[in-house]
Amino acid sequence: MIGNVQVDRMYLGDAHDLAPNPAIEPELIRRWSEWSAACTKHGTPTVMQICHPGRQSPMGAGSRCLTAKNVAPSPIPLNIGSRIVDRVASAVIFGTPREMTQKDIDHVVEQFVYTSRLASQTGFQGVELHAAHGYLLSQFLSPTANLRTDSYGGSPAGRVKIIVEIIRAIRKTVPADFCVGIKLNSVDHQSESALKACVEQLKLIVEAGVDFVEISGGSYEDPSMMSSSTPSRQPEKSARTVAREAFFLEFASAIRAQFPGTPLMVTGGFRTRAGMEKALTDGDCDMIGIGRPAVLKPTLPNDILLNPDVPKESARLVTQQIKQPWILKMLSNRSVGAGLESSWYSSQIEKLGRGIVHTIT
Repeated sequence: MIGNVQVDRMYLGDAHDLAPNPAIEPELIRRWSEWSAACTKHGTPTVMQICHPGRQSPMGAGSRCLTAKNVAPSPIPLNIGSRIVDRVASAVIFGTPREMTQKDIDHVVEQFVYTSRLASQTGFQGVELHAAHGYLLSQFLSPTANLRTDSYGGSPAGRVKIIVEIIRAIRKTVPADFCVGIKLNSVDHQSESALKACVEQLKLIVEAGVDFVEISGGSYEDPSMMSSSTPSRQPEKSARTVAREAFFLEFASAIRAQFPGTPLMVTGGFRTRAGMEKALTDGDCDMIGIGRPAVLKPTLPNDILLNPDVPKESARLVTQQIKQPWILKMLSNRSVGAGLESSWYSSQIEKLGRGIVHTIT
């Protein structure tokens, strides 16, 4: 799976994000075709993760002018912390979003469809809608970020409406064998009522025609997926972590019980072969997503996870601890520091493209 490809050049998650430009579609098709060919040359199906950041598009990220606001279901700014420095940083970096009109919503649906069509046309086998980590689709799903009183808010079914429209529109555009998945948050559903609302929304999503569901978590406000607390070599693990390595596996188990026929992927926190085997053999999920350890060691499936010569106790994945500048430690919220760590790993992916593999320290 590749990502995170934005669907709108005006609103990027950071200044380095990739987004399609319809004005240069022939060149875009050529480059994306080369990209998909590189991904699939050994027979690996490749899915493109597509996204719109919504209110998490910082100032200067995208082709909009510096004074133009980002967009969201409702004009509710990000809350990245309670201290004055946090509130000032949020106001300067993200500002208060503009509430989306019906025209804006229709345009976003069209952009997801356009990006999906290009992905199919250029050789990718599917797309995953990123509706986690506080991005736009996640904002629509959230009762705290979406206070709309029209048909796109007011109830779990209303808040999921834009996603259902996107899935149905994509299905009308791409071949029948083109895969469409979705990535959802777990952290938004930690109460019984929130889980009930999530099940209601996911039922509509599955009925609209998704092929798999990925469970993840975290956002800029609660960046559990943007930051890694795993020490770089031999991390100490609590008994609970050993027994249930994924941050979100309990939530995924609840979803599995409600939707047993939908392929389920869990991403986040897996660091040992034993933990992965248990999650799969217990039937809690069908697939396991690995991000940062794979960036540091792209060959880890063959070298570690699937290598019978590596004993179970040694079959561990590692991450790299990133030192934060002192000024970032002033922020009471971990968002900016977590963003720095995420950017560091993104830079390592770029280096991999140049044949440079990081040495873990």
